[in-house]
Amino acid sequence: MKLILTQEVDGLGAPGDVVEVKDGYGRNYLVPRGLATRWTRGAQKTVDSIKTARSARSVRDADHAVEVKAKLEGAPVDVKVRSGAGGRLFGAVTTAEIANAVESASGEGVDKRTIVVKNPIKSLGAHVVTVKLTDGVAATVALNVIPA
Repeated sequence: MKLILTQEVDGLGAPGDVVEVKDGYGRNYLVPRGLATRWTRGAQKTVDSIKTARSARSVRDADHAVEVKAKLEGAPVDVKVRSGAGGRLFGAVTTAEIANAVESASGEGVDKRTIVVKNPIKSLGAHVVTVKLTDGVAATVALNVIPA
């Protein structure tokens, strides 16, 4: 099945890429979630417009992304959460909570979908997450999870 990606999919491609995937993966996962649309000759114009918009944004935002990366990696971010005895959390720290803490600490708005947490954060202390700013620019943010 030939699809056009509308959002970034890890291991597959970026918005505007035309990819060939198995029928079930495209029909049951990518298309219903809005991550891709079916490829047609008429949709090729959509591909071209997405790619030109992405390239214009990347050129304009490349310098800004490096500045934001330096700002995010400069100081650790404190995330306040409810915790029980022994430093165990009630649930896990969500990417939305991390995005709010990063925004309040650095003043830079970060989309929660760009935050990559390798393992769920379920304890107090120091943790590390990655924030994908643009293609090829990712900031490593140090988190201090503290009790509220």
